[in-house]
Amino acid sequence: MTEREGLLTGRVALITGASSGIGAAAARVFAREGARVMLAARREEELAALAKQLRNAGFQAAYTVTDVTCERGVERAVQETLDRFGALDAAFNNAGAALPHTPLHLMPAQAYDTLMDTNVRGVWHCLRHEVAAMLEHGGAIVNTSSTAGAVATPTAAPYIASKHAVNGLTKAAAAEYAGHGIRVNAIAPGTTRSEMITQWLELHPEAEPVLLQRALLPRIADPEEIAEAAAWLCSERASFLTGAVVPVDGGWTAR
Repeated sequence: MTEREGLLTGRVALITGASSGIGAAAARVFAREGARVMLAARREEELAALAKQLRNAGFQAAYTVTDVTCERGVERAVQETLDRFGALDAAFNNAGAALPHTPLHLMPAQAYDTLMDTNVRGVWHCLRHEVAAMLEHGGAIVNTSSTAGAVATPTAAPYIASKHAVNGLTKAAAAEYAGHGIRVNAIAPGTTRSEMITQWLELHPEAEPVLLQRALLPRIADPEEIAEAAAWLCSERASFLTGAVVPVDGGWTAR
């Protein structure tokens, strides 16, 4: 962990998709910056280990097993955050899914349903219950989009559609709740060394140079670099920023 700056001192943050990758990195970054963190994901063993690691480092952390496609589970996660820490000031809606690249005409309908259910409905559930918890005192919400929400690539139509939808939900919620002091933004990560990407590159090592050739910074991001952007957006340093989709992609979408 790098030196603490206290960007989120005194705040309570809920992080979904927190069992690995960007979500786990966000748990460490948000805690380091002073937040009390509630970690939510489907895999209890990984959540428990991460929460214990954070507590052993002197931070306040708890976890709740949550599937964001289930509204009742999301509602419970928000309520457990309120019960445990007394507030909800920030949320990072990072849980998401991706599937192997397949030509659109060969893509099974179930693939579309799976991606929309997790990437869109999951964010929808989170926004509804997080906003409700923030109405009286305000807060900041960050959704995880993707470069796929801005630029189309072949053989990933449902994923691209889902991330465009995340951008739309982000902007709609920002417009609707700015008057309540709630800021809603999204980050659009480029290729990041998450569990999913690492496994995919092990199967397709020839793909890495292709992934990097377009970026201005030709490397794969560390999850902590994405998490830092989310923490900043949840902090008062970003107090005049809402309704934005912020690319954290090494310049991939700048060309």
